[in-house]
Amino acid sequence: MFILPSVFTAGNIAAGYYAITQSLEGSALAPQHFNYAALAIGFAIPFDAIDGRIARMTNTTSDFGKELDSLADVVTFGVAPSILAFSWGFRSLAMVLDPLMQQRLIQVGAFICFLFLICGAARLARFNISHTPVALNPGRPDRKYFVGMPIPASAGMIAAVVHFFRGEPLAVWWMSVLWMVLVGLIGFLMVSTWRFWSGKEINLFNRHPFRLLILLGAAVYALVIFSQVLLLLMAVFYMCSGIFSRAAYSWSRRRKPAVTA
Repeated sequence: MFILPSVFTAGNIAAGYYAITQSLEGSALAPQHFNYAALAIGFAIPFDAIDGRIARMTNTTSDFGKELDSLADVVTFGVAPSILAFSWGFRSLAMVLDPLMQQRLIQVGAFICFLFLICGAARLARFNISHTPVALNPGRPDRKYFVGMPIPASAGMIAAVVHFFRGEPLAVWWMSVLWMVLVGLIGFLMVSTWRFWSGKEINLFNRHPFRLLILLGAAVYALVIFSQVLLLLMAVFYMCSGIFSRAAYSWSRRRKPAVTA
């Protein structure tokens, strides 16, 4: 029973390793490798969510499992998406710019992708040492939240964008600039102290799970058929939820003194 959670963690690492190899093989002539890498990162997210729950269900939690899970997340949701973001977004730029400007753009893009990796590692380190984290914009006390955007969701955002384009790499400089801004924004959201929905209040083992199972089955079917659009919409909605909650909290704080006056 102690091996079972580690098996799912090993599957997480295997998906990350596969995503890295596919990102290195991808090119403008073979864009399917980028799509394979994005799908591998997407498949790793359920593995990451399941291993911890299985360990708690079987009462097999251990310090070794926690450390292995964190190292797996660094590889699968840190290294793999950063390499994918650079290879897909900057390595295949068309030679339409000045060669020096193009080289500078690729160098800045590589640095932004490196910052994404550093922010993801810092997010994991903060999560491991924070027992009762408090968000800058606290939510309802009866719900649980993440402080900062979780690294699996951040990696999922990058993978969803790549999958939406079916792995076709960016070849226009201004799209690479927008991609650079998005990757930097995701890295900032990971190290921020803004709250994000955790979903831990969802219980799949209640007394009447039939309706939830039907909804999950329909959701899985829709994701398989319309994966490009739905996965991107889900990733964008989750990322924007943290931004909107922070903006709403700031607006309410500014509005209270005016109402009091």
